[in-house]
Amino acid sequence: MIARALACAAMALASAAAPGGEPAPGVAIVSRDQAPLRAAPRDSGASLAVLWQGEALEVRGERMDYLQVWDYRRERGGFVHASQVRRAGLTPAEAPELLAVLRFLRDSPGEEALGIGFAAAYVEAVSPEAFGGAAGIEALDALGTLADRLARRASSGAPRTKAAQAILSAHLDVAARYGVKFASYEREGRVHICYDGDAFRRVLAMRSTPAQRARAALALTREECVAPVLGPHERRLVDEWRADVLDGVDAQALPPYLKNRVLMRRAGIWSTLAFRRTRSVIQSGESAGLAAKRALAALEGINRTELTDDDRRIYSDAAIRANASRWAASPVPPEGAAKRPRIVTLPGNPGETCILLIDENGDMRHPLARRCTYGIVWTASATLNPEGTALALAVQPTETWRELWVLRLGAEGWTIRILPPAASTPGVGYAEFAGWVPGGRKMLVAREASGEGRRRFEVLALGSLATEQQAGDPRVLRAFQRWQDASWRRETLSLR
Repeated sequence: MIARALACAAMALASAAAPGGEPAPGVAIVSRDQAPLRAAPRDSGASLAVLWQGEALEVRGERMDYLQVWDYRRERGGFVHASQVRRAGLTPAEAPELLAVLRFLRDSPGEEALGIGFAAAYVEAVSPEAFGGAAGIEALDALGTLADRLARRASSGAPRTKAAQAILSAHLDVAARYGVKFASYEREGRVHICYDGDAFRRVLAMRSTPAQRARAALALTREECVAPVLGPHERRLVDEWRADVLDGVDAQALPPYLKNRVLMRRAGIWSTLAFRRTRSVIQSGESAGLAAKRALAALEGINRTELTDDDRRIYSDAAIRANASRWAASPVPPEGAAKRPRIVTLPGNPGETCILLIDENGDMRHPLARRCTYGIVWTASATLNPEGTALALAVQPTETWRELWVLRLGAEGWTIRILPPAASTPGVGYAEFAGWVPGGRKMLVAREASGEGRRRFEVLALGSLATEQQAGDPRVLRAFQRWQDASWRRETLSLR
């Protein structure tokens, strides 16, 4: 009997062995949902239980077109129609046939529970030597794929009928009986069901192919399957582990579409690490800068002509995340000799950073403006307009959300106003300075947020931050053609 630690532990199949260790007459795997277990070998026999695809039964005999079976989970016997089950032997000689069925079911949506049953049968039947080779790795890869797809089915927000919900619940229960474990996480009012990834971890520990390693790494590093209750330190350690898992994949050996998916995931995780390393007192700024550069390098390696329709949304999300943290890759420039208003940061309350705008005399005791934040202040982003009456500054409250702080000199002195990426709860997005319009009354801004559908390039009035002009393409706006900032154009990801 294989160890319980195996995600595909064939508990039901192993229990189908006859008492005393003698070989059982065989095992039947239920192939249809809602198959009746009857008291007699005929259609009129009383229904004792409802069986679901993937369940394993011990075969004890045959009566007409029925099999006499014993259900160890329900501890009762009965008869099931032969057309509603698939008989399987648990001997090494039959392992190749079980693997062939598993290959077919791996790519059959809706048949996940049945596939997991055949995966368990294969693991129980195959010899230890064969299981440690390519065939065993293929079976584990298939098992992980089936379990992950079943979890995604359970997490989809599509409305279901009561019958469909009952089938899904039964399939999850069947998978759990084979030792496949799932966890539930609630995010933004929605519950995500996630496979714990045991089979995929075993694939990574074996001599798997690059494609198998890529599928395993992508399944193990899903953002929605990270526990939302983790503290900052624990979450950073998890993200470091996710980055290491993806680094173990040889992206250059993958088909273009799969390589894109690995690179997009890398970009998202490394951009998150750029933020978290900057926040951590035990990480250096150089380490955070390296993370940001790795995120940008991953995006550059993506072949956008090979993006599938589903991957285009993921690519946009990865680009937004990387753009939100890209300032970590930019060193803070040394203070110039010019005596102009500039930004200085000081620690405030625990976890806070206070922004001080000081005058040309450098008087920090009497700053022109002051405001504190729990976000990261990217001082390298500070840009003063030619008139010396406005300054743009990037401030990042979360790993995926970067705001634009606009400091402006008015009749009553300097004020600070915040321009978010979108008028919504902080999620994934950025707002960034794109240029100054001569005259000191207007500025250029680029904004993008997930879920809004498109990027926005805007001409804003400095006094109110009201949008005067906007377009999805900066070439449409004359102000962008004439006054966009050269360094912004060179470094931004909003022009991708």
